Amino acid sequence: MTCTTTIRTPLGPMLASSDGESLTGLWFVGQKHFPPQAAEWPAGPDLPVFTTLRTWLSGYFAGENPEIPLRLDPRGTEFQKTVWTLLQRIPYGSLSTYGAIAGQVDPHAASTLARAVGAAVGHNPISLLIPCHRVIGADGNLTGYAGGLDKKKALLRLECAPAP
Repeated sequence: MTCTTTIRTPLGPMLASSDGESLTGLWFVGQKHFPPQAAEWPAGPDLPVFTTLRTWLSGYFAGENPEIPLRLDPRGTEFQKTVWTLLQRIPYGSLSTYGAIAGQVDPHAASTLARAVGAAVGHNPISLLIPCHRVIGADGNLTGYAGGLDKKKALLRLECAPAP
């Protein structure tokens, strides 16, 4: 059963979901691709995963690069999970491109996979901990972010990432 909690952050409230053992979701409230079924999920007790997440978020928004002490279990297709695993390899304060990630998925089909990678990045269900905000366009410009470009810019500033 999925349980949720709402967590206040400097960039607005976020909804976290858990199966009781793992973090299964973290979204800015109202963001694009916000799970429509979230309204049906019960607010959970203060699960240990939520307590740990609050501590991590506090450190992260204080400008730290804390280790992720949570088991992440994003729900999606095998392709999406592959992309989300690759996102977790983008170092704090660094950037990557959709094309570069597509090349890691399949070097022989990178140019045809870039859009599919973009769709998987956009549907990332665990914001921040799976750092989709670190992905930019091939031309170096900021591209869409489900939480909004204002939040993406703020997160990159927080991490002192190179300005695109």
